[in-house]
Amino acid sequence: MLGKLLRNLPRLFRGGTRAPETATLQTGEANPLAEYFYNNPGRVMTKWDNYFEIYHRHFAGFRGRSPVVVEIGVERGGSLQMWHHYFGPGTRLVGIDIDTRCLQFQDDATTIMIGDQADRSFLAAIRERVPHIDILIDDGGHMMTQQIATFEELYPSVQPNGIYLCEDMHTSLWPSYGGGHRRPGTFLEYSKALVDKLSAWHSEGQPALPVDEFTRTTHSMHFYDSVVVIEKRPMKEPRSFRSAASPSMDD
Repeated sequence: MLGKLLRNLPRLFRGGTRAPETATLQTGEANPLAEYFYNNPGRVMTKWDNYFEIYHRHFAGFRGRSPVVVEIGVERGGSLQMWHHYFGPGTRLVGIDIDTRCLQFQDDATTIMIGDQADRSFLAAIRERVPHIDILIDDGGHMMTQQIATFEELYPSVQPNGIYLCEDMHTSLWPSYGGGHRRPGTFLEYSKALVDKLSAWHSEGQPALPVDEFTRTTHSMHFYDSVVVIEKRPMKEPRSFRSAASPSMDD
């Protein structure tokens, strides 16, 4: 599976010119994640170049705040170093992988847990061991069953103002990963259905769309090429008000 993903990635040549779209933001400010990646001083990592803007847009508010970050998919450990550098001292990282060789990346600030993210009993063990998650990044096996099980089991453990990010969602279009365009059961189609729940407060006479825990705890969903970001926030039923500086014609 990983081999196919890597074959579809553009090649990066050390010492080459940085991609301006990722190294800088629209404001002209340097993107610290892209800067780190294209000058990688540490272990190997593989990323699509459009991800850095997404990461920085949604994660910047956690820098310097000692967040608890769970990353599913450790591979060669390079991204663990990048997150420590980006979020700063005090960051607690939990890396999840099925490969026991990833245990070598464990240190005082990094915990490594070995298991299959499609195994809900293993996910329950993560939930017990890491009850508070500020940011969860799913960069694991990219199979539909893995992505759906991980969201269902771990989203409740993301803190009330935390972030859930799933990347490499283009596998929802690949039959070899259980995907296919608009195929039922893919994580992309699953995520589209979650959009309806954001507005469940307004569902009239439709018992199939009740206000549930997702509605009450989710502020927004952001879809990008191959990535979905879900931002949590305690939500209350919206209310409509009228405001006017002077009497309107309706009065």
